[in-house]
Amino acid sequence: MRLHRNCEGTVRRDFLRVGALAAGSFTLADFLRAEEAGQVKKRGAQAGIFIDLNGGPSHLDTFDLKPEAPSEIRGKFKPIDTNVPGVQISEHLPKLAACADKYAILRGVSHTLAAHRLGSEYVNTGSRPLASLEYPGYGAVVSKELATAQDIPPFVAIPRGNQRAGFLGIQYAPLNTGSVPTANQPYSVRGISLGAGMTVEQIERRHSLLKDLDQTFRGFESDNQLVMGLDRFQEKAFAMITSPEARAAFDISRESPTFANQFPAQPFAQSCLLAIRLIEAGVRFVSLSLGGWDTHTDNFTKLSTKLLPELDAGLSALYTGLEQRGLLSSTAVLTTGEFGRTPKINSRSAEGGRDHYPRCMFMLAAGGSFRGGQVIGASDDTASGPAGDAITPDDVAASYYQNLGIDPQQEFDTDTGRPITLVRDGKVINALFA
Repeated sequence: MRLHRNCEGTVRRDFLRVGALAAGSFTLADFLRAEEAGQVKKRGAQAGIFIDLNGGPSHLDTFDLKPEAPSEIRGKFKPIDTNVPGVQISEHLPKLAACADKYAILRGVSHTLAAHRLGSEYVNTGSRPLASLEYPGYGAVVSKELATAQDIPPFVAIPRGNQRAGFLGIQYAPLNTGSVPTANQPYSVRGISLGAGMTVEQIERRHSLLKDLDQTFRGFESDNQLVMGLDRFQEKAFAMITSPEARAAFDISRESPTFANQFPAQPFAQSCLLAIRLIEAGVRFVSLSLGGWDTHTDNFTKLSTKLLPELDAGLSALYTGLEQRGLLSSTAVLTTGEFGRTPKINSRSAEGGRDHYPRCMFMLAAGGSFRGGQVIGASDDTASGPAGDAITPDDVAASYYQNLGIDPQQEFDTDTGRPITLVRDGKVINALFA
């Protein structure tokens, strides 16, 4: 997948960050069986997917069109009907229009951080960034709170993402695939796939030798969080490498053609297919990225020829595929950029573009206990701000955690013993569950 550079000069990439969860007793399948037998309390979702639209997509040209606004605001795109009466979205999203009953559109989402990095930190954690503290992303929290089988990574980022482990520690960081899958081809992930002619037996012998060496030097680093996190990853990585099931989960070439053909041979769509396989295998959280939305120039060409068709094909296939596999009801899916874009079209290029605009944006929420087929919140006549009470990233985070059975008001301790509330200011959006 191509890396995207935004207008602030930041490459949308991350260093390879890998982490692992201590051995858990339940896979997702185990949990669902126990839930069906009435042995555990039901929750909305047991896994999550986060889709990061890096760069900040225009709300006016996607899910919050204003066809009655002046031409310098409404732009070139026309609204089309969805399969939900009264709900319209962009004409360049026909497949998402056909499955609008599967997701809720949040309009009038608002905040004040117009810089890419800060806005991204906000929507990836649900807490407004602080200089003195790094909040954990959704995936790290889910990794900590929901048990995972020993040979399955709890949190996978395809190919890498903007979610960090924050104050929870490196042991809850994602396994970054570092690349995206290609249609109908075996997929290798560094740290899981066997390579260079290696066999499982050779890896087991090396692992035994490393354990002997570790015991020799063990002791002085016992209180070091970084070393502890790496130790936990080492054990997890060994379990994954030696597990045929774990390696198979990443191999989309094993998918049935009937199911796989729903996903176009595009990086984002193939990543969505991989996400479904991982969730089905017991991974608790998957983050995906689709970048390029920083459309200060040529906004309408970039959206109509590339960005919207790729989002339309991939995201609609994700929703439909999850439902076909019986996973949509147990997987909370959140889609967002870091902000929206200015209502007034600028004159930086022949056709114009739109600039950063955090005061008004959209998000999409689906799966678990979220009720699809509805619009929650609204923007004013020019999509310049919320019409009525604003929805904040904090509110969305509180609702997302609620869907996953995680109390958004619970406290976690930093490595210095400082108690931190998971979502400081958010309130659950009750209409999402109605």
